[in-house]
Amino acid sequence: MALLFLHELIQDMKIHEGYKDLSLKKPVVTLGIFDGVHLGHRKLLESLVGRAKEIGGESVVITFHPHPRVVLEEGARDLMFLTTLDEKKILLENFGIDNLVIISFTKKFSRMKACDFVEKILVENIGTSHLVVGYDHHFGHRGEGSFNLIKECAVSMGFNVEKVTGLKTSAGAISSSLIRNALISGRLSLANKWLGYDYSLRGRVVEGRRIGRDIGFPTANIKPSDRNKLIPGNGVYAVDTYIDDIKHIGMLSIGTNPTVSKGNGKISVEVNIFDFRKDIYGSEIEVVFRHRLRSEKKFRTTMDLSEQMALDKKIALRLLASE
Repeated sequence: MALLFLHELIQDMKIHEGYKDLSLKKPVVTLGIFDGVHLGHRKLLESLVGRAKEIGGESVVITFHPHPRVVLEEGARDLMFLTTLDEKKILLENFGIDNLVIISFTKKFSRMKACDFVEKILVENIGTSHLVVGYDHHFGHRGEGSFNLIKECAVSMGFNVEKVTGLKTSAGAISSSLIRNALISGRLSLANKWLGYDYSLRGRVVEGRRIGRDIGFPTANIKPSDRNKLIPGNGVYAVDTYIDDIKHIGMLSIGTNPTVSKGNGKISVEVNIFDFRKDIYGSEIEVVFRHRLRSEKKFRTTMDLSEQMALDKKIALRLLASE
């Protein structure tokens, strides 16, 4: 199911822009970036929600926007993340979180000492009664806010703290960076497994060169809505495409179109929606990556490419129909 469509089904979480003037009941708090809101995060969030119910309090997730790396690595062009802020809100809401506190991340804020953050924000403003942190969590200036420091603060400031261990795989603890690497290297099934849902990309349909139409497979060229949203590795994928909340199945190509391009190296994202003839230029659509079919390949002729795409379509139909 597309994330933005799912948002229409669950709208109970309170979203706070900033941390001041909040009135929360026995807040049980965790904090972090939560890029992807993956299975590793799920373990932490389940502990958070469970503890809040246990003490009759409210669960509170504190996150930061924009992503700290966007602020601290100003000008960097290769920053790619699993989720936009809107997607993150939907995923957190789906976990049954009571409150999401979004703190504006600035260079000035990045220089705040860990102890000041605990005292001024977690205690004085949020009123934290219980803090839940991940196994490798650090915060504050230069990441000085270690678990040991948090424990010291908890004793002196009158709140409880607990650490949740990470969720292990054969590749290591599930993390956002592990999932990003899997997507980039074409290991979609692993990435989706570690996410706990199928990765998706939202964007606007823009004009292309219409080459797909000439060979019998018209495509919609997608310009991602967020420039920092990660685009999976080059290749061909079986996808669900959501247009006006209606699902259509299809196949999607990511790459440089080596058979027909002039070698400019520009990456394009193009989806061929099966049995679909409507004009959707300018529309916002969302594609959900279900299966990776193959790597990108340069064919000798466009006829060879067309024959391969016909085979890709058969495989995509079989895989999607089986689900």
